[in-house]
Amino acid sequence: MKNLYTILILALAVTATAQTNSIRKSKPLSVASPEKAGMSPERLERIDAMLQQAVAEGDVPGVVALVARNGKIVFHKAYGMADSEAGRPLKRDDIFRIASQTKAITATAVMMLWEEGRFQLDDPISKYIPEFKNPQVLKTFQYKDTSYTSAPAAREITIRQLLNHTSGLGYGKIDADERMKMIYHKAGVTDLFTTENISIGESVKKLAALPLHHNPGEKFTYSEGLDVLGYFVEVVSGMPFDVFLRKRLFEPLGMHDTWFYLPADKANRLVAVQRQVDGQWRQYPVTFYDPDYPVKGAKQFFSGGAGLSSTAKDYATFLQMYLNGGELNGKRFLSRTTVQAIMGNHTGDLWGGDAQHYGLAFGVLTQQGQDMGGKGSQGTFDWGGYFNTQYFADPKEKVIGILMKQTQGTTADNTGWKFRQLVGQSIDD
Repeated sequence: MKNLYTILILALAVTATAQTNSIRKSKPLSVASPEKAGMSPERLERIDAMLQQAVAEGDVPGVVALVARNGKIVFHKAYGMADSEAGRPLKRDDIFRIASQTKAITATAVMMLWEEGRFQLDDPISKYIPEFKNPQVLKTFQYKDTSYTSAPAAREITIRQLLNHTSGLGYGKIDADERMKMIYHKAGVTDLFTTENISIGESVKKLAALPLHHNPGEKFTYSEGLDVLGYFVEVVSGMPFDVFLRKRLFEPLGMHDTWFYLPADKANRLVAVQRQVDGQWRQYPVTFYDPDYPVKGAKQFFSGGAGLSSTAKDYATFLQMYLNGGELNGKRFLSRTTVQAIMGNHTGDLWGGDAQHYGLAFGVLTQQGQDMGGKGSQGTFDWGGYFNTQYFADPKEKVIGILMKQTQGTTADNTGWKFRQLVGQSIDD
């Protein structure tokens, strides 16, 4: 009898963490004519002309653009070069480092576990990662030797604050505060990408010992909060973060080209990071990171804030799941009410002004933002990545726009705002 009871408990545990079926059974993204999705083919041609011109004039070396409406891909084209020095043309299914677009995927994983009743959003993170107990706030700093003093924070860091960047954590190499850059570097925190043999848990525990910018909940400070939450997913789920995403999100969604580190048979599709040197596009050199991190090195650092690489279609698939209210391909990943909560204003007046508010890893357009024009309908959510990738999704119009590039240090690139504006003007019903 005891053995039967044990088997039933194990079966229930597996069921509780398995992906659930959905009664909606919406279909995966598929290709259709613009007219069938309510888009103007002539107006979509303006996007084509704009991107061709941007490549021809050297504003960008190459770009993949995708537009979908009502679950139908109506525009998906590649322009220019994946690697200008090697003479390799860009293809639609090439793979891009999506950097901070990883954050939305990590937040989704967190909320999937939240739906299972594993924690509450306002739980202190120290309940799950004890190293964050009794946080400190930076008080004084000495530039000559990087020594500092700190004072006890007014409160503990919560899971919600890690999601909405009000925890007080910093971002090391890309932090706006030079003091934090120096403190994080000295402590050996891995900020974004690495080929070194370090785990996300090891880096997060180093981070936990460092002072905060400010008391948790007081300000919006873009941070490594989503990296902390990647490790949090490991702690709560009992799975490595990359395995959790593969099993619970990527494979059920059909995102077969989204990885922290690319399998050997996909590595040749990785687009080179490029910058302009004397008017020519050249591969970006090794700086504080190696641009080839997705295909070389130890391949152990699963950065929840910046580590994934993906394709335009894979990321559009992820966004389509959100436009469907948390469901795709007959599988439910999040409930409609959870999606609504994710898009809510979680920072009050701390970020974005009146045109946008910040949800849980998304910027969200307000009514005033809609009225200002060019950005989409109220509720449109967006973000971008360190290597000049951009996306937006409009729940009212059921429109997705993806623009994939891999550049650093560009000054003449206006494709981002132009693309978004031109997608909006293409809606024809």
